[in-house]
Amino acid sequence: MPQVVRSRIRALHGPPPVTPLPHRARSLADREAVAVLHRAAGVLLEALPELTDRLVEALREQEPAYRAAMETEAAEIWQEVHHSLRHNVASLIQPREFREAAHRTSRWIGETRAEQGVPLDAVMHAFRMGGAMVWQDLVDDTARRSPEDTRLLVHVAADVWNFVDEHCGVVAEAYRQAERRLSWRRENRQRLMTAALLDGTARIADLPDAALMLGLPVHGRYAVLAVAAARRAPHDTGKPPVALAEDTPVLWHSAGEVELAILPLGAGPLAADAEPSAEGEAESERNVGPGSAPGAELASVTQDLTVPPGTRVGISSVVDGLASVGDARRLAETALRACPASGGTVLLDEHLPAALVVSSPGLGTALADRVLGPLDRIDPADRDVLIETLTAWLDSDGSAQRAGAKLYCHRNTVLNRLRRFEQLTGRCLTRPSDAVEVSLALAARRLLTG
Repeated sequence: MPQVVRSRIRALHGPPPVTPLPHRARSLADREAVAVLHRAAGVLLEALPELTDRLVEALREQEPAYRAAMETEAAEIWQEVHHSLRHNVASLIQPREFREAAHRTSRWIGETRAEQGVPLDAVMHAFRMGGAMVWQDLVDDTARRSPEDTRLLVHVAADVWNFVDEHCGVVAEAYRQAERRLSWRRENRQRLMTAALLDGTARIADLPDAALMLGLPVHGRYAVLAVAAARRAPHDTGKPPVALAEDTPVLWHSAGEVELAILPLGAGPLAADAEPSAEGEAESERNVGPGSAPGAELASVTQDLTVPPGTRVGISSVVDGLASVGDARRLAETALRACPASGGTVLLDEHLPAALVVSSPGLGTALADRVLGPLDRIDPADRDVLIETLTAWLDSDGSAQRAGAKLYCHRNTVLNRLRRFEQLTGRCLTRPSDAVEVSLALAARRLLTG
């Protein structure tokens, strides 16, 4: 075997060039050399099935990615190799007639292999193996039939290998374009699946597929974050509106002006099709039972949550199962409505009365008007003082002493203001039912009417 052929074959196992070489070798071919090439290529076309068999066997032995594909589609691989060789060898004889067909074949192979997940390096290696085998057969046939003409093939070597490099470039470009299309489709499907889960429109039958694609357990515990960010700078587009702990699993989804995040909770994800074991259910009940503090599973999440100034965050209660993520989304948006306009974080389980008010704005506004309406008939400054005092007293668990400390006034001043409130509204703050109505009315006025 000539040394130039040996060096070509050894070079096949190196990494393929990222881009075609900027300068191709200048062809030294003349009519006599081209005629030798055409005769040898014509012999290859006549023995194409045998050449195809040898190349397929070489791929099976030397390229693991193709070896795996041949386990399920051996006939398809053989036809693909045969089709490619036929067009490419014919292109050496009649480039004008077969060049475009050869390019179409190479593009089709690049796209198909990308869709099948065969690595690009493996596809490029296969093409270079084919080029090496064709070149070797051209040399061997010429040496066998006309040994004196073998030296003439050196003058067409640049043309042959430029042809191989050209098709490697066609394959690589088609592969990358297919990868981009597949990536867009995959991301789009992920967005649609995430939206369906959050909207509560995902079908039960689709949950295993959704879990597999999104990397979420079907049988797990979830919470949802609803984030209404302050105006964000243009360079922040695409970044999460709030920062979670580095190792916190989260799946973000944009829903207009609100960003939603699905938080899988628990020790670790279950398999998408796994049923929870009795032992696992017992452990779950021990960790989150009826006596657990509200939001206990979310404590570590909220503790490490970093919220930019002016951003409002609502966090849902914990729900069971991927099918309940839509319920968690609605709870998170309720918590978000209970968030102060100035920003902050509201964990629904810790603000249920406020959430109850904002979940029915009409009734909340009616309650506020009924309970606090009489205060609107007095001077606004006096009204604000009474509401501030009442709020401080409720926040202090009914302690006039602590409320006075917050307001920098004497406890008797607090008591006097509370009595005036009772006189104006006809409510008795020591009566539990009235105290509940007053508390809800204050929350409704603060959250619904500013």
